[in-house]
Amino acid sequence: MKATIWHNNRCSNSRGALALLQEAGVQVEVIHYLDTPPSATELRTLLAEMGMPARDLLRSKEAAYSELGLAAQLDDETALINAMVAHPALINRPIVRTAKGTALCRPPETVNALL
Repeated sequence: MKATIWHNNRCSNSRGALALLQEAGVQVEVIHYLDTPPSATELRTLLAEMGMPARDLLRSKEAAYSELGLAAQLDDETALINAMVAHPALINRPIVRTAKGTALCRPPETVNALL
């Protein structure tokens, strides 16, 4: 089995999901999304695969969230996606994709449903 993880090594949830994938013997492509952020098109694809609105993928505790006034942009998917592309720290993590689907794996054990 193969998996892709949008990963931030400083995040315990992300490290936990990666460890579970590796322990399961999955071949993992690790994308360090802070260094290589997804494009708006890629982010839209991930959101569609997860059946999730952009708002649910935002990290509201990041400084950029309040600096950009994102709380006021409740339903503007384009603005929220563009903010995440420009400020990838706003993207919640980890996102994991396997042949069984794509999910935001918080808590890390959520990844088990994708194995």
